[in-house]
This record gives sequence, C-alpha cells and structure tokens, in this order.
Amino acid sequence: NMLQRMDSHCVGAEDQLLHLDIYVDEQNPRGGILDLLSRLRPQWRTQDIQMKTFTEGITNQLTGCFMGSLQEPGCVLVRLYGRMTELYVNRDREVEMFQVFHAHGCGPQIYCSFQNGICYEFVRGAVLDDELLHQPSIYRLIAAEMGKIHSIQHKCNLPAEPLLWTKMSQFLSLAQDSISNCTVSLILPIKRCLSSRACINSSCSCSSCCPGNHCYFSSPLSGMVKFIDYEYADYNYQAFDIGNHFNEFAGVNDVDYSLYPGQELQRDWLTAYLESYKHSTGCEVTVTEGEITQLYIQVCKFSLASNFFWGLWAILQARYSSIDFDFQRCVLP
Repeated sequence: NMLQRMDSHCVGAEDQLLHLDIYVDEQNPRGGILDLLSRLRPQWRTQDIQMKTFTEGITNQLTGCFMGSLQEPGCVLVRLYGRMTELYVNRDREVEMFQVFHAHGCGPQIYCSFQNGICYEFVRGAVLDDELLHQPSIYRLIAAEMGKIHSIQHKCNLPAEPLLWTKMSQFLSLAQDSISNCTVSLILPIKRCLSSRACINSSCSCSSCCPGNHCYFSSPLSGMVKFIDYEYADYNYQAFDIGNHFNEFAGVNDVDYSLYPGQELQRDWLTAYLESYKHSTGCEVTVTEGEITQLYIQVCKFSLASNFFWGLWAILQARYSSIDFDFQRCVLP
C-alpha cells in the first residue's frame, strides 16, 4: 500500500524547539516582540528594528520584523495566536508540521515558540491572488508542490488516521449550542458517504500531510510556490486537501463560485499533481486518464466536505475571534 511505498520519505521525531517564556500583548505587541528578538536576533540594534503588520490572515496576528528591508534574509515573522484558538488548534502538532515540512524543503524554518505564539522564517514573495490561481503556469506549480507534500510519510510504521472526522466532531462539539440539531445530524451521512470504499481507495488514503489553511507565496525569481500556514496540518485525505484548494478559487472576502475551476482546469491540475506525487514516491510517473478521472470524482465529493468543515470553523471564529472579519457571513446566506 501507499504507506509502505513511502518508507524512504519517513521522518522520525523532530528536534526540541526553543521555547521562550515571553507573553506578547496583542494590543501593544512591540515590547514583547523586542524581547523575543533580543534572543533570536541579538545582533540587531533595537532602535533600527522595523515591524510590519500583515492583514491577510483572518485567524492570527502576524508581524514581520526586519532590519533595512523585508526582502533581505534573516527577517522574522511573529505570529500571535488568535483568541481562544487553543480550543480547536493543536499547537504542538502545528510546530511538528513546521519542522517536518522544513526538513523536506517544503516550508519555512520555525525559530521558537512563546507563551501565545511562534516565530518563524519570513518567506519572501507575493501573495497569490484569485486571478493568479487560474493561470496554468501558477496552478501547476501549486499542484506539484502539493504532490510533493503529500508524499511525506511523517512517522515510520505508524498507522495514519485522517484528521477530518476527528476535527469536524471537535468543531461540532464546541459549536453545538450555536447550531441546530439538523446540522449536527448531517455529519454521520457525510462521513459514511465519503469514507465508503466506493469513494476512498488506497490511492487516496489518509496518509497525506495537508496544510488545511492555505496561503501561498510565489517567488518570481525562483518560479516556486510554497505553502506557509500549517495551523490545521495533519494526516488527512488527499482528495479533501485538493477539493479544499479548489474551493479557495472562489475567494475568501468576496466569494464568487463562478470562479470555481471547471473540469478541464481541474483535470490539468490533477495531472500535474499526480506526476509530482508519483515522482516523489518513486513510482512510474506516467499518469493515465483513468487515474485522473478517479481522483477527480473523489475531489468533487470532498470539496463538499471542505465547505461543511470550514462552515463549522466559521461558527467558532464568529464566537471567539477578535479579528475584524465577518465570519458569520461565511455560514449564513
């Protein structure tokens, strides 16, 4: 099976991450961030340190710290965890995924954790907007990078259980007094449908490492695309990860499902994905039309599960988050 084929990509326990006993005030973060940088970048002169707050994230507060320019190497990204996110985000697992992806050349280096956040390498590049996602030269890079990530077998000889059902049940439990019994009752038939043998087979197993909260950076100089956010990364169904990505073609702030990729684009995307995945797992790289069709059908089904998953997530964010974003709009017509 696929787990056995991926032994050469197996990663053992990661090094212990530096933890700093520092709390950064969300309302006035500069002082706490400077304390962190005094340990991580002791050569930086305090008076010359510059900071830039990023607004793309809708879960956490992100601040880039640098000397001179963000485009120079050595910049540090400080992430303050969103309010109450510890209820539904496994922070130890997130750190672990950072280390695994970086070890395989798929992600930035993580420098340390602190009381209410983490510090990691700032990846230079540009955020990929909705229009760029439809360009073949870009979406094929994304597909290839996802195929590479999905080839990673994190822990040797341990069975991989999909994150989806456990996390969805957790979301339901936390949000149960905010949603109807009808919504709660939907999860069982959805699980039965998607996890049946008619839908899932060994070529679409739960052994993928998937960044559940997708954000991409493209480096125009290197022609590379990287996944940079691993808050919900864990073992999961490959088709869920791909279907989740296709949903993001429709946007986040201004959702327009007419932008959802058509079958021709999806099949081209899946071809690039399967070629990369097969190459990374040491298999024959030739991709057949039958393989593309099989994965396409699975992805169509899991894209529906993705909408349900993030709808539950939005209910929790609407309740707990202090980020200025209309999460309630994500789940209400």
